[in-house]
Amino acid sequence: MSATLEAPTTTTRGKGAKQKHQSLQAPALPQVNLLPPEVRAARGLARTKVWLGLSVLLTIVVCAGLVVLAMFEQQAARDELTEAQAETTQLQAQLAQYAEVPLVLAELDRAERARVLAMGTEILWVPHLDAIAARTPHSARVESLKVLGATVWAGEFAPADVLATSSVATISLTGQAATLADVYTWQRQLEEIPGVSEVVMTQTSLVDGRTMLHYNVAATITLSADAYSGRFLPLDETEEGN
Repeated sequence: MSATLEAPTTTTRGKGAKQKHQSLQAPALPQVNLLPPEVRAARGLARTKVWLGLSVLLTIVVCAGLVVLAMFEQQAARDELTEAQAETTQLQAQLAQYAEVPLVLAELDRAERARVLAMGTEILWVPHLDAIAARTPHSARVESLKVLGATVWAGEFAPADVLATSSVATISLTGQAATLADVYTWQRQLEEIPGVSEVVMTQTSLVDGRTMLHYNVAATITLSADAYSGRFLPLDETEEGN
């Protein structure tokens, strides 16, 4: 009997627990928002105002940062301007200190140009005279020399005839030679002197000397522009000539 009476009690408790468990797992009923539309709209407007305020605040912060950055850049530009003005003042002071330098350089340039112009027709006569003496045969001698050179204002000498060339200087020579062969050799050797363009033996005559016969010689030595020394030419022109 005891076993029979306890069985229904156990069944009843199991069913109750099952029903309670099923009631906890049942889907929730649909909910309905009973707030008026005006309340919902007011809440949405409030949220919009919050986001709008945040956006405005962010914009203000960004603008303030840009303004601060611009102020720093402006200050940096002012500092650079101040340094540039100080440097300009210093350079102007140095310029005033060396104000006479351009004038002196201009005077030196004019003096150099004047020297080049004045010495443009310079001929070193000593080497030419030494060369004439060295190329005179042993049986001949020079009795007189006459030099005539071109000048800056007169220019070169015009040719004496159509077959001759213009010259920058002439050397008139008179002398004596023992033989006609010496006269020919003398002329040929004189033509080999650098700067000599032409040598003309204008007269030869047999003269009875005290101890022997000899020939009187008159020669005209013509010098070309190669005879100029060029010592005072500018460096670039000197290099071109070389």
